[in-house]
Amino acid sequence: MSALRDDELLIEREFNAPVPLVFRLWESRDHMLRWWGPEKFTAIELDWELTPGRPWRGAMTSTQYGLSRFGGVVREVAKNKRIVFTFKWDEDSGQYCDTLVTVTFAEKDGNTVQTFHQTPFLSVAIRDSHIGGWNSLFNKQRIYVENFAVAERYGFRA
Repeated sequence: MSALRDDELLIEREFNAPVPLVFRLWESRDHMLRWWGPEKFTAIELDWELTPGRPWRGAMTSTQYGLSRFGGVVREVAKNKRIVFTFKWDEDSGQYCDTLVTVTFAEKDGNTVQTFHQTPFLSVAIRDSHIGGWNSLFNKQRIYVENFAVAERYGFRA
């Protein structure tokens, strides 16, 4: 990818788990509820189905920040390769801009490289305010995914 513009966010994570498992845990609302949201948040609602054109909604809470609601529309799904969806905080967040999120999955030495790209942001400050939250969410995802990879090696399937 070429140099990022000021209105783009790019985060790459490598998981010690195969691509089909990482993708499968994005496909499942029940699994996503366990890792969606930054580390100090708990996902309490998630209406998520990987069907292009389908709206999705979610909510999470934290003792420090209260209730946050968000949603968008699933745009594209290529199994084990890519998920594209829009993301927008609800109106009371003060961040009204729809962004487009593209999550790609690639195999590297038996691991999964997950690349997260989000754009456009209304300002660099708003973009930068998302970096910590998404990285924290991916920290939770890493623990969840890698623990499931171990379970699958012992014959349990997610």
